[in-house]
Amino acid sequence: MGSGHWKNVSVTRRERTATPDALTAKRPMKAMILAAGSGVRMRPLTDVKPKPLLEVRGKALIEWLVESLAHAGLREIVINHAHLGNMIESALGNGARFGVAISYSREVQALETAGGITKALSLLGKEPFVAVNGDIFCDFDFASLAKRKLSRNLAHLVLVPNPVHHPQGDFGLDGDEVLAEGEPRWTFSGIGLYRAELFEGISPGSKGQLAPLLRASMAQRRVSGEIHFGVWHDVGTPERLDALNALVA
Repeated sequence: MGSGHWKNVSVTRRERTATPDALTAKRPMKAMILAAGSGVRMRPLTDVKPKPLLEVRGKALIEWLVESLAHAGLREIVINHAHLGNMIESALGNGARFGVAISYSREVQALETAGGITKALSLLGKEPFVAVNGDIFCDFDFASLAKRKLSRNLAHLVLVPNPVHHPQGDFGLDGDEVLAEGEPRWTFSGIGLYRAELFEGISPGSKGQLAPLLRASMAQRRVSGEIHFGVWHDVGTPERLDALNALVA
């Protein structure tokens, strides 16, 4: 047999003994945009358009996110949708014009955050992946998540200073460990890096919230985090959308 054959065998053996994170580094990381919410607080705007298609500076929120992910090298993107989801598919298509490949996880009824991610795992695969809420506007560098190694952790969360509309925050942070309790408190940005293992307790097609899964993992000291002090806006109401457009005009 030629030397090329033995070279291939050698690579295969190294991969078998490599750590999960080492293997992940050799494969392009996938990303998910969570876009299945009905946008109740955004009515009447969301009666005719899904929230991720609402525009900031003439461009849909979800387009800003797709471009940011593409710029970071995250070019395989899964988007879940339910409410008026056909409009999202019509707007983004297969992602070619953004230089990415988009797959869609369609939900008849929104399955909430963890339920939506669980349903999409068949598209995301078994390796760690980035997930981001489809209704935020930010300048976070997603490339930093793509390079991060989770080690034994199940999740890495991006936290932000508490906005005016959420002064109580969500979690504490001790070094790089995220805590369910503790002061000071920070707000979860809706951006995270996750292992598929985090969602094992949810059956595909079932509804489920992300927060209980994260808190259970925090109790096991398996959630890390960082603080993003840059641009970040949770576009949750028409008033916040107007304020954001006025800010960036």
